[in-house]
Amino acid sequence: MGQYTLQGNPPIIVHLRTSRRARRLSLRLSRLDGKVTLTRPTFATDQEAIGFLEDRADWLREHFADVRPAQAVSVGATVPYLGQEVQIRLGTGRRAAVSEDAITVPDARRAGIMVKALLKARARDLLSAVSDDYAAALGRPYSRITLRDTRSRWGSCTTDGALMYSWRLIMAPPEVLHYVAAHEVAHLEEMNHSPAFWSVVERLFGDYRAPRLWLRNEGDRLHRVQFDD
Repeated sequence: MGQYTLQGNPPIIVHLRTSRRARRLSLRLSRLDGKVTLTRPTFATDQEAIGFLEDRADWLREHFADVRPAQAVSVGATVPYLGQEVQIRLGTGRRAAVSEDAITVPDARRAGIMVKALLKARARDLLSAVSDDYAAALGRPYSRITLRDTRSRWGSCTTDGALMYSWRLIMAPPEVLHYVAAHEVAHLEEMNHSPAFWSVVERLFGDYRAPRLWLRNEGDRLHRVQFDD
């Protein structure tokens, strides 16, 4: 049994997953796309799994209603850029361009892929510049920077000084992007999350509590932006 439909208004499709590592039944609702997954251990029966789900139907419906829909990128719509919703408009040229109040694309049919390419390029430029500044202030160089579209983390730093960032940070407020860069550069000195590490972050960035809280509360909004054409 791969999925089960929880009847009601609206009906909710629940994906059923069996895991050898699971020790108990668990229910997960993705805030990104509204996907509901019920994970069960190998010893749990179908009847036990469905009973577990039905017992939590009210909880599931309450939280399912709070999941915000995806934000599709297209001409006439908006996309977050440096913390502001910027409208996408038709323009001239060969690629997407950004102005004070809009992002223009020459081809409406390829708006998503063109805006995505623009944002990734802007993210690389800004994250490289900010990382350079923090690394210079710390007196510890990094080896390289890579950009990815990760959902589990906003950045990382390896033991050989390689920094990785989510390019979607370009959609967040500038102070949030700066905080993440300071956080990862701080790992060049402290490869942990000890009090000493947070002291380095504060020395580089200042009071980091507000941008850290923004990521915790609002970061999933950045993953809801869909660039598929």
